[in-house]
Amino acid sequence: MDQQDEQQATISRITTGMPVIDSAGTTVGTVDLVQRGDPNAVTVQTPSADPGSSLDELIEATAVEEPDVPADLAARLLHTGYLKVSTDSAVGDVYVPADRIAAVADGRVLLAVGVADLPPEE
Repeated sequence: MDQQDEQQATISRITTGMPVIDSAGTTVGTVDLVQRGDPNAVTVQTPSADPGSSLDELIEATAVEEPDVPADLAARLLHTGYLKVSTDSAVGDVYVPADRIAAVADGRVLLAVGVADLPPEE
């Protein structure tokens, strides 16, 4: 089993509501969204505004989709899979790339990194 298969096997055992613990043992928050990786995911394109577009069309074109992070990171998350974690901190929600998940044990998601290394929702 290659690394990506292992990541997908791990992420498939995660459900919403599970507590997420970072590498320092600190509770980050709870899983809000589980997204398995899709190696064929389409890269996110930043919409270009047509100068003739109405404001409504522009707003619709830039509507927020998950994951709400910069396009290059969003593409990586869609390919590898990720968790969206609701936190109680001032940072707000954060994303956990599949390759940052150390283990799933005792009904908890254990991370290989600290909360400071996780990308926040924009």
